[in-house]
Amino acid sequence: MQRRHGMPSLFLSFVLFAFLRRIASRGRHRVFSRPFAKSVARVAMAFSMTPTHRKTAIMKTTGNTILVTGGTSGIGRALAEALHRRGNRVIVTGRRQALLDEVTAGRAGLFGLRLDLADPAAPARVAREVRERFPELNVLIANAGISRAEDMRDDAWTLTDAEAMVQTNILGVLRTAAAFLPLLKRQANASFIATGSALAFVPRADFPVYCASKAFLHSWLQSLRHQLRAVPVEVLELAPPYVQTELTGSAQASDPRAMPVGAYVAEVMRMLERGDHPHGELMLERDHVRRWAERDGRYEAVFAALNPC
Repeated sequence: MQRRHGMPSLFLSFVLFAFLRRIASRGRHRVFSRPFAKSVARVAMAFSMTPTHRKTAIMKTTGNTILVTGGTSGIGRALAEALHRRGNRVIVTGRRQALLDEVTAGRAGLFGLRLDLADPAAPARVAREVRERFPELNVLIANAGISRAEDMRDDAWTLTDAEAMVQTNILGVLRTAAAFLPLLKRQANASFIATGSALAFVPRADFPVYCASKAFLHSWLQSLRHQLRAVPVEVLELAPPYVQTELTGSAQASDPRAMPVGAYVAEVMRMLERGDHPHGELMLERDHVRRWAERDGRYEAVFAALNPC
């Protein structure tokens, strides 16, 4: 993923600051208060920051070496195949060798590696292999995830499913990041993309831990993006809607209420090509109601619509 940087003159920013401060101090124009002058100057300074400190992303969707975890089914597989068709070298990972063989069969430039995110040591082990075979890796899509409904009213409810989701959806992403970020940071331009969910913002109550795991991921990615602001690694959050995959079981794959996975991935590719990911979020416009429900004072109404009594 390639990005280009702009840098207005730092000198002009200081001139603007001095000018506004002078106006404020003289009091000749009451509209320009000292705090206002300082605020405008800070904005000007932000635009004058060097590429080391300020990153403006312009996505490149060809010529990359990309690794996709959870790339043998659903959104991960569809993304891997779409990116491969655009001339990228793509490495897909998954637990089952048979599925890896199926995805990569007869496709030059598409590779499969076994990775079980339930094994804490597996990401580091796979990262060592990738460093040897694909040292130019510059895009990682942490897509692997699982979703299970839970009924906490039931006396038979246990933490088995919850622990499995935490293991894959949270610790799996963290382990993947710890294993591969050192390699990504060596590249001139790199991207770390993680698959969240629109349910991170307003949950479905019958999937409590799944939704909470995606809310965790949203928060963690914000912190990661901030910490890497001076590093040439772009951090993006993929927040899918309800898509026709087998994430919650076979019925979801044919549910007419869900968006076809091919249509969703085509829209994601268009957003990547346009650089259309404000705040580092790849989200369809139809999901903005959920994304901004709390800000817009509609949280309770949206929650009720998702969770009818």
